[in-house]
Amino acid sequence: MTTRPPVSAPDPVTTTDSASQGSGLQAGLKNRHLSMIAIGGVIGAGLFVGSGSGIAAAGPGILISYLLVGALVVLVMRMLGEMAAANPTSGSFSAYADRALGRWAGLTIGWLYWFFWVVVLAVEATAGAKILAGWIPAVPQWGWALIVMVVLTATNLASVGSYGEFEFWFAGIKVVAIAAFIVIGALAIFGLLPGSDHPASGFSNLTAHGGFLPHGPGAILTGILMVVFSFMGSEIVTLAAGESQDPQGAVTKATNSVIWRIAVFYLGSILIVVSLLRWDDPAILKDGSYVAALDSIGIPHAGEIMNAIVLTSVLSCLNSGLYTASRMAFSLGRRSDAPAAFARTTGRGVPQTAILASVVFGFVAVAFNYLWPDTVFQFLLNASGAIALFVWLVICFSQLRMRKIIQRESPEKLVVRMWLYPYLTWITIALITFVLGYMLTDTAKGGGRDQVVLSTLVAAGVVAFALLRERLARKARKNEAIPS
Repeated sequence: MTTRPPVSAPDPVTTTDSASQGSGLQAGLKNRHLSMIAIGGVIGAGLFVGSGSGIAAAGPGILISYLLVGALVVLVMRMLGEMAAANPTSGSFSAYADRALGRWAGLTIGWLYWFFWVVVLAVEATAGAKILAGWIPAVPQWGWALIVMVVLTATNLASVGSYGEFEFWFAGIKVVAIAAFIVIGALAIFGLLPGSDHPASGFSNLTAHGGFLPHGPGAILTGILMVVFSFMGSEIVTLAAGESQDPQGAVTKATNSVIWRIAVFYLGSILIVVSLLRWDDPAILKDGSYVAALDSIGIPHAGEIMNAIVLTSVLSCLNSGLYTASRMAFSLGRRSDAPAAFARTTGRGVPQTAILASVVFGFVAVAFNYLWPDTVFQFLLNASGAIALFVWLVICFSQLRMRKIIQRESPEKLVVRMWLYPYLTWITIALITFVLGYMLTDTAKGGGRDQVVLSTLVAAGVVAFALLRERLARKARKNEAIPS
């Protein structure tokens, strides 16, 4: 990227880079797309795959871990919703950080977020390929990963409406699956499910077998580290809102509904699992928590059913990850913090270069996963591991500043307000900082300490680049102002 005088910061209260403002993006997402993107954004494959380890580590007390992290996400989304409702933009929190904290902050968190999602592309492509190779082994696993990446790349290149339509059905399947799981599980818990051999145990499994906290209160913190990253993705709707027909309404609705979405899909489904099964049941780790729960009810082919649901979640995450990475790259290009080509769109309003650049890195990461899974790819995973928490911190600090700007310039746009401002914002900052600090006590290989240290080093490198770039730009402007 070449050095140039910085453009004036976009006014987050009066300016939007939606299609109506001529950015090249088109308002191709319908209200039903945004609604399902908002719901599906909080249901990641990690909920189905990773919850078993959390239950084994914390017992039924994992519910408290999910509750605490869920509350944290609700608060962060409330802050982001306040800023996004006032100014829906494809850059979301990166654009707000640009205005509130400085251009270096917007550049840094934007590129870190892009890096996070392109690494996720590799993780999810590999996960989906494993499931597909198990069903059709004639195609090698790398072949399936390639096929999945190509198909979803084509979907995103077609139009934003294609992305929305795919995500609508992917998220819809996840929602229906979890809703059905909760209903069937609840009936089994109370002995009301016809044909089930499961004893009507009620909620006795929550306190039996060593109590609600069999490993003590400290296990709640361990559980937090295991579940916190499964919530990443809630913020996607604020990026997508810039390409919808009613951005402000979509953001407001998504922000107001995040509480029940987390309560139902996360707390509700995990409550069913730990009520159906004793927390130390070996099947939870062996087969996965949801498969073990379905097996205990007597649902035939539970493993294959869950594999299909997990595959849907993986494809949904891949679809949204590619969309999210490309729109962040697009926004960075619009602000001259990325190559100008990233900000160009096709006649269908698609940032083609930004999409292709994102998927190329994703393809490279997939190759690393097959060639050097324990070295290069493990480094990428660790280096992106704490970025979710960094993003949340930046949202908090941006909101502290942006509230004052919006109140001063256009108070009527404060249609969503953070509760108990600024006290809850500072409490959220303290909680996120505590989680980051606690991660440093996790010394296992590839654990919390490695993630925080490597993610911090990567972030420091990007910050240094951003500050150097600003310094060179100021020097160039100064030289231009000196008469020859």
